Amino acid sequence: MTVTGGPKPKAVQVADALRDDIKKMKPGDKLPSQRELIDRFGFASQTIQNGLATLRAEGLIVSAGNLGNFVSDGASPSSNVRDDIKEIRSQIQALAERVAVLEERSAPGGA
Repeated sequence: MTVTGGPKPKAVQVADALRDDIKKMKPGDKLPSQRELIDRFGFASQTIQNGLATLRAEGLIVSAGNLGNFVSDGASPSSNVRDDIKEIRSQIQALAERVAVLEERSAPGGA
């Protein structure tokens, strides 16, 4: 059953508002930071991330990791998925290295 006329989920509100912003932007233009979007909408970080994820899935924006989100040039979303996987692998590697360092530090003292 579909309910109509009710309020839109917050993540959908974020995606809708940013779609309007993107229409006025050029490919490669940077979207506001997550912090700026949290301040603008007053929603939780996860809600903002969900709205951005919707736009990424639609191919409207691309994520450049810690550099932010940018208006897409219209390339296929599959290339974005490869970039996302590459970023995730990089983050996992960095976390694995940090865990190894922490384990080395804690080994001599014991638990």
